[in-house]
Amino acid sequence: MKMPKISLVVWVFLAIVAGVLLGLVMPDWFVRIFVTFSKLFGQFLGFAIPLIIVGLVAPAIGELGKGAGKWLVITAGIAYTSTFAAGLLTYLTGSALFPFMLSSGSGLGSVKNPDDVALAPYFEIEMPPVFGVMTALLLAFLLGIGVTLVKTQSVARGLNEFRTIVIRMIETIIIPLLPLHVMGIFMNLTYSGEAWVVIKTFLAVVVWTMTLTFVMLIVQYGIAGAFTARNPFKALWNMRDAYFTALGTSSSAATIPVTLGCVKRNRVSDSIASFVVPLCATIHLSGSMIKITGFSMAILWITGSDMSLSGYIGFILMLGVFMIAAPGVPGGAIAAAAGLLTTMLGFNDVQVGLMFATYIALDSVGTATNVTGDGAIAMIVNKIAAGRLEAGVKLEHEAELDADDLVV
Repeated sequence: MKMPKISLVVWVFLAIVAGVLLGLVMPDWFVRIFVTFSKLFGQFLGFAIPLIIVGLVAPAIGELGKGAGKWLVITAGIAYTSTFAAGLLTYLTGSALFPFMLSSGSGLGSVKNPDDVALAPYFEIEMPPVFGVMTALLLAFLLGIGVTLVKTQSVARGLNEFRTIVIRMIETIIIPLLPLHVMGIFMNLTYSGEAWVVIKTFLAVVVWTMTLTFVMLIVQYGIAGAFTARNPFKALWNMRDAYFTALGTSSSAATIPVTLGCVKRNRVSDSIASFVVPLCATIHLSGSMIKITGFSMAILWITGSDMSLSGYIGFILMLGVFMIAAPGVPGGAIAAAAGLLTTMLGFNDVQVGLMFATYIALDSVGTATNVTGDGAIAMIVNKIAAGRLEAGVKLEHEAELDADDLVV
């Protein structure tokens, strides 16, 4: 009899529970075994992050610039604006609510930096990256723009093949080993006495970010409704099947057929729907932006780090670019964003691990927000294009995979 497959979200949840329980009862020598694994895994992530940036961002820029016509540029611009607005909304509401939601009186404001009280690993192996994150980002932009200018097929093909390698690395190494990494982190946090405060903090943040996803959808459809002179709430209601399908699949690609049907209910033409929905399934990640921004703010609050707008606005702007390039696999967006977390926000291995755990735990909610928001973009593009495209546009590669490809 074939054993049922278990999704990544379930594995991460089980890893958190196992880490907390084992951290309560096991001696330090046992905990340090998993701490050592987590440290090594974190070092590998540090090595892989620049490669992930080049492998995802460079071909994405190259494809967006390949004579695709103004509609690709317009759609990508709207998607980026929506994603950036989601991050800015998250920052502004978080800055206003955190002093009350995570105040010292709630027991959440006095938590120590988890890395300061954690057990040390038995040993460490240095895995220096080939180049730094900012070098990787500059190289990705140079290669991506260069491909569009030189019009060479060999370089473009090489970038696409390198992207395939990077996505396979995420699928076969990073994602399968991630639950063990998360278990080691929570085992260490529990042993050091900080796990409960961290969990309580993130439970409060989960409620806040989920509320923000609904607010963002109302804003998106409010703008689309005003632009197209249609009832925004009816248009949003017409997208309900796509929302609940995405909750179940955690995959934008697997939801595309349902999303197409929902978008057409909002009187979007077949040509516009067939162009916008598959494209936005790859490049429009407003729900993912809300989660990454919200959880990163929570970690900065826990550790007492700087959360000023001047320091965060650049992060949100760059994160919007990374969301466009992120692969559509569970954990793909946070894997692509990990480099920004370390360089622009100063996150360490433990903090990046917490980001992976919390992001994947709510992956389906972010995906549902992403695909539902695609309908609002389709309405706007349909209005601008008067229901017609001069020429169809098809990207050479869409880095989306079925959710079934990422269960074990």
